[in-house]
Formats: sequence, C-alpha cells, structure tokens
Amino acid sequence: MSAFSRNICSTASRTIRQRANISCKAVRPIALAATARTPVVQRTAIAAPFSTMPTLRSGAAVPAATREFDPEITDVANYVHNVKVESDLAFETARWVFIDTLGCGLKALEFQQCKNILGPVVEGTVVPNGTKVPGTPYQLDPVLGAFNIGAMIRWLDFNDCWLAAEWGHPSDNLGAILATADWISRTNRAGGKLGNGKVLKVRDVLEAMIKAHEIQGCMALENSFNKVGLDHVVLVKVASTAVVAKMLGLSEAQTRDAASQAWCDGQSMRTYRHSPNTMSRKSWAAGDACEKAVNLCLKVMRGEGGMPTVLSAPTWGFYDVNFGGKPFKFQRPYGSYVMENVLFKVSYPAEFHSQTAIEAAKRINVKLRKIGKTAEDIESVTNRTHEACIRIIDKQFKPMDNFADRDHCVQYMVSTMFVFDRLEAADYTDGSEAATSQLVESLRQRITCVEDPQFTRDYHDPEKRTIANALTVKLRDGTVLEEEVVEAPLGHKLRREEAKPEILAKYKRHLGPHFPAEHVDKLVALSQDGKALEEMDVDEYVDLYVKN
Repeated sequence: MSAFSRNICSTASRTIRQRANISCKAVRPIALAATARTPVVQRTAIAAPFSTMPTLRSGAAVPAATREFDPEITDVANYVHNVKVESDLAFETARWVFIDTLGCGLKALEFQQCKNILGPVVEGTVVPNGTKVPGTPYQLDPVLGAFNIGAMIRWLDFNDCWLAAEWGHPSDNLGAILATADWISRTNRAGGKLGNGKVLKVRDVLEAMIKAHEIQGCMALENSFNKVGLDHVVLVKVASTAVVAKMLGLSEAQTRDAASQAWCDGQSMRTYRHSPNTMSRKSWAAGDACEKAVNLCLKVMRGEGGMPTVLSAPTWGFYDVNFGGKPFKFQRPYGSYVMENVLFKVSYPAEFHSQTAIEAAKRINVKLRKIGKTAEDIESVTNRTHEACIRIIDKQFKPMDNFADRDHCVQYMVSTMFVFDRLEAADYTDGSEAATSQLVESLRQRITCVEDPQFTRDYHDPEKRTIANALTVKLRDGTVLEEEVVEAPLGHKLRREEAKPEILAKYKRHLGPHFPAEHVDKLVALSQDGKALEEMDVDEYVDLYVKN
C-alpha cells in the first residue's frame, strides 16, 4: 500500500501508538538473577524545557516486528525505478527548465561572492573524467561538482519555483543530476562501468529532472517544513538522492537505503533566510543539499545500508524529532504534475512571492508617467497579498544589511521598481545605486502588506496556484490610484506561451558575457531543437559550456 493511499490509515495507527504508553526493558540474562536480590529504582526521564521530542519511556526502543521500510520511502524508490514518464508536456517543459537553469548558473558567475565558494578544495586539482562545471575551467569529483553547480544555479534566486505548503525550487536538483550524469558519462566513455556502463543522453537528464521535480513538489504540496523551522532544501536532498541512486545503477532496495540516509542526515534550519540571521548561506544551501545527496548515494553504492523506519520510529524518527510527531500527507501520487505546472522566473531575479507585486509596480509606473508623477510623489502603498508573502518577505522596517536581505524583502523590490523602473540582480549588492538610494529606503518603509484570505486560498488551490499581489498607491496630493492586481506571474502555466520568448531571451542574455556571439547562437539554436538536444551525449553537451 502506498503512502498516498495509506495516509488516513497511517495517521490513525500512529495516534494509537502514541497513546499506548508503551515501555520496555532491555534485559541481559545476567541481570535476571540480580533483579531477585537488588531493589529496582524506577526513574522517569524528564524532557528538557527546550526539547521537541516526546518524554522518554525507556532507554531502549520497542523492537520492531518487521523491518519493512516506511511507505513514504518505498513509494519514492518505486516511482524512480518503475514509473515511465510518458508526458510530452513534461519533457518539453523540462527542456525549458534545463536551459533556463544553466543560464541562471552562468549569470551567478558575474558575482564574486559566488565565485569565491566554487572550485576544488585544493587549488589546481583536476579530477580525471570528473564533473565539469559550466562557465569555469573546473573539473571536480561528482560530490564537489554537485555543490558547485547547485550553488551557481541557486545563487541569484532566478531559477524555477514551486509554491505550496512548502516552497522551493525544484531545478536546484540539477546540481546533483548534471554533476553525476557528466561524471558517469566521462568515466564510461573512458572504459568505466558506472551505472549500466553507458554514456548518458540529455534526455536521461531531463527524465531525472522530471522525477526530482515530482518528488520534491508532491512532498511540498501538503507538508510545511518551514513551520517547524526547517529549510526546503531537505526536499532537494531527498529528491536528488533518489534520482541519482537510479542513475548510478543502484537497485530499488539500495535506493530505499539511500533515501533513508537523506532523511536521517542533519537538516538545514531556515534561520539564514530570516532576520536577524539573513545571509548568503541561503544562496548555497541547495548546493549543499546536492553535494550531500551524491555523497550518500556513493556511500550506499559501496555497501552502506539504510534505516527502514527512519521517518516513523517512535522517539528517534524524523516525525518525532523534526515534525511534531505528524506523518507526511500526500495530495496525489507521483507522476509528472510538478514539471508540467512549475513556475518560471522570467522577468525579475526576485523571490517568487514578490513577482506579481513587482509587475504591478511596473504597470503603475506607466500610469504615473501619464499624469506627470514619479516615485517621489508617492505617499504610501498598500499591498493586498497572500499569507506566504507576508511570512517570507514582508520586512517593512527590517534594516537591509546585505544582498540576502534585499532580495527577500518585497518592500525593497517594489520600491526599487518604483524609483528606477527596473529590478536587476545588481540592485541587491552593497553600494549599488538602489541599495544606497534614500528614496528607495524611505518608500520601502511606507509599503504595507495586508493578507487577502482569498488570495491565500487561490495560492493553495491545485486548479489555480496563483501568486497574487495587488498594489494601491496613494499620492502626496491625496489622489488614490486604482488598484493594480496581478494574479499570475509571467512564468505561470497560465501564461507559459507568453513567457517562452522571454525565457529564451533571458537564456541568451545570460550566455552573452561568457561566450562569443557565434557560440551563443549555436547554444540557443540547439536549445530549440528538442530532438537534437535530447539525443546529445551529456558530457559533449556540458563541454559546450566549459571555459579554459
């Protein structure tokens, strides 16, 4: 029985188990005689005030009757190994995600803080048949390669997005997928026998992306990790582990082992995304998850086992330790839904919950110009929005200390658009025109967010999944402009065809600083020839992005 179909049953059985007040004693044979003459002193373990774990009943756990894996893990392994992706829409969308994500990684290389964390641990190291990092001369082992590619992809918060009970960016998984596929292909081309010994095609990468998107996205639909303080990159680690295990030729049983290791691994806290600790770690957290995923798979490939009840084990399992004792919920079985419905960041390198607010500000600027007004004439702005926007990026009065603060503050992003009629990655950097603008800072503190419950309901509605923001501007002369509402951003499925030319232009724009115009045109043309791209060997495709 799958986790999806057992959702109600597992909830009920778990409740019964938690109420059973079971205790046990681990007794060695030599202790039996001692108990006849030695008084037994009963001790009760008292939970520390800060503990989120249930009170301990005994020093030993109740022995499990069987060693069956948690169905949540079994379902993932079964999906990766036994479900064939048939959706043409999913593969077409994956192709667009693939080129867009690579472009975002190249754009990040224009920022020194990103480049500082890339490359080998020991300078000058070149790994034979190793992973090549696009846009750089680096050739690394697949573990470090996964970190490098993953960190590049996520650095500017410009790749795709998935919004549900948990937020995230499923294309982050490409860090692990591409690093592994490239290493496998180069090794096998040199006579190695990784996986099934073949050189992988780009289509293999696209299929792995579809499945990683699906695992991360379906788990995110009903399960909020942010509400227990954990970062969404835990889902990148789990999804990447599952698909990389399959790519490496691990069996379905070994994939279960690897996935259990990913759940047991220490999970990142969200504190680096929120005041007072907002910092650049949020930009490489996904790279860290990709790195750990590949590392765990390689350990299992060398014989490491798994933990069947890593999620559900009383006291020590993930649910009791990290999730308030509640099991995961599932809205739908695994298929290709997430890739088909994923959100592209087309217009602005900004946290996705702000995209429609920035677009609304852009439209309002047109109205302001028509009546001879500018941002200096704005008295205040009210943003009617959804709950997630307020939870994540409503930072009206929080000081903007660094890049990470600015690109996760809806007020800063909207204010920058009003003042400069643009929002670019460079606007977040310390010392930039926007970051040092007194008008941006003053206006930022006059933009107020108010939740609209209907916007929140539409955000969670599987048939809509909109990310609405609505701006009302009051001018200093008392004029109140008509509210500007944008429900679906340009990268939403409802506007996908409208977005494609912009996604392609974005990709070409990101290639430009790195390669000659002739080579840029070659990559752009290849990206639009789906059949030729899918049939290309992965290592040969990655070579097109290498800089010596």
